[in-house]
This record gives sequence, C-alpha cells and structure tokens, in this order.
Amino acid sequence: MKHKAKGAATETAPGPGGTAAASGAAAGVSGPQGGTDVEAVADEELTPEELAARWEEDAAPPAGPQANFWASLVTLAIGIAAMVLSVQLDLGTPAEPRPGMWPFLVSLVIAVLSVTQLVVGRRGGRDGEKFSKLSWLAAVGFATLLALVALMPLLGFEIPAVLLCFVWMKILGGESWRSSILYSLIIVAAFYAIFILGLQTTIPHLF
Repeated sequence: MKHKAKGAATETAPGPGGTAAASGAAAGVSGPQGGTDVEAVADEELTPEELAARWEEDAAPPAGPQANFWASLVTLAIGIAAMVLSVQLDLGTPAEPRPGMWPFLVSLVIAVLSVTQLVVGRRGGRDGEKFSKLSWLAAVGFATLLALVALMPLLGFEIPAVLLCFVWMKILGGESWRSSILYSLIIVAAFYAIFILGLQTTIPHLF
C-alpha cells in the first residue's frame, strides 16, 4: 500500500516548471508572451499617479548641472559657428532672403536656447539625461545637417535634403526602406512647393 501510494504521488507531482505552468494556466496565460500580457494588464490597473511614478523610476539618471553646463557650451559654440557660416552664404534681406537666411535664423535660435540652458541648467537639470550610447545619434543628426549646409551651394537643396531625410528616418528612426524613401521624397517635394514655388526664395536648387 505504501508503494502504491508513493507511485500515485509520483504520477501527480508536477515536473520542472510545473508550478509555473499551472499558475500560467490558472491565469489564462501561457508561453513567453504571457509575461508581457500580465504586465500590460497590471499597467492598466495603475492610477495615473502610480504610472507616472513607475515611469520616473524607469527613466535614465538626470544629467546634473555639470553635464548641462558643458552640453550648453557645445551647442552654443555650434550655433555661433553655424551663424558665421550662414553669413558667408549671404543673408540677403527679409524681402529677398539669400541662402544663408534660414540657416542663420535656426542657428540664432540654437544659440539663444543654449544661453538659456546655461542659466536654467545650474539648478540641477532634472529634465536632462546622462549621456549614453544613444546620445551619439544626436551627433550623427547634427553632422548630417552640416553636410546639408555644405552641399546645398554645390548640388542644390533637393538631393542633400532627400539624403538627410532618408538618413534620419532609416538610420536614426529605424523606419522601413519603403517608408523612408517615400516620406523623404514627399517631405522634399513639400518644401520645394512651399519655399521655391510658393515663397520664391533663393535657396539653391536644381529645378
């Protein structure tokens, strides 16, 4: 009798992972996807305040005042350098803007925001994040902008702008090939219609 009872217990005892499988079956979830589903359900049950607290816990560490200070100096230097290059392209007048007008205005905004961040960032930089591997994506994006400014007087804005949009969408944004190509062409066509055909600006162009 003892042997028979032991055999019965052996047959009904769960194997490795049996407890987890039983728990998953009881919850109506199975497989690796179950964990994601359970987490999604748990998130839906949280209040907005609890969700905000969880997101704050998962956020990257703050940059701090020193990081904000040096980052602001870098962007300020970039803005000033871009303004100098824009002046060399010829600004023109508000009524008849030349190729350097729009880059100059954008660079001026960058410089003003950098000075503002120099002042505001001294209070701790709660909204900023520490530099990481993803921070290099911003450097790549800025390098493509410099390439656009350098190539526009030589090739016009159409080809460099299409390449810029494609790099941003495909490499930096991770979009599909079809979406990257299609939307790059649509964006450049829209800019062409607005600034060349509509406003008749003197931005260098091929067509």
